[in-house]
Amino acid sequence: MSSDAYREEPGRDLNTWTLDQLQTFIHDARGQQLETARVVAQGQAYNSSHPQEARRQWAKLSLLANRRMLDNAEGRSARVAQQDFMLRTWVIDRLGPDDTDPDWSPEALASDTLDTLTLTPTHAAGRAEGWRDLPVDQIRELRRHKNLTAHLESLVGYLAPGPVRERLVAWTVTRPLLP
Repeated sequence: MSSDAYREEPGRDLNTWTLDQLQTFIHDARGQQLETARVVAQGQAYNSSHPQEARRQWAKLSLLANRRMLDNAEGRSARVAQQDFMLRTWVIDRLGPDDTDPDWSPEALASDTLDTLTLTPTHAAGRAEGWRDLPVDQIRELRRHKNLTAHLESLVGYLAPGPVRERLVAWTVTRPLLP
């Protein structure tokens, strides 16, 4: 199933496709096709009638489509990262962590989260006090941090005590202060 085949059959429902069909489609897809495939694969991952391992495979496929969006679009990296973090957290919560796979490892997710943040919790909280007076780009940066930390309340419970967990807990306290 190439993206050309999809364009020739716009009425074809991706929800009926097998994992292999959707994976082949994702490799050729671009733009909105990737977003559609991401949503379909994520919906299949959420489907409790599938066995747990199949749900993980569907989630992997959703992550693939999501990550491929970075190949074709600039300025969407925060959105892609947030979707990635939220789905990974959902899998860890619902299907259990798996330290042998970095996508399902709480420690890897914690590290990936911290790698995307450009502010410290203290700096973000300080800026947030007078956020209405900030330039638009700084308000956007605070919103970006709020979005990129949305999954942390669930994630911190899976982390062992230590500096990484403490940094993330600080973000859970800071997050409600952000615009």
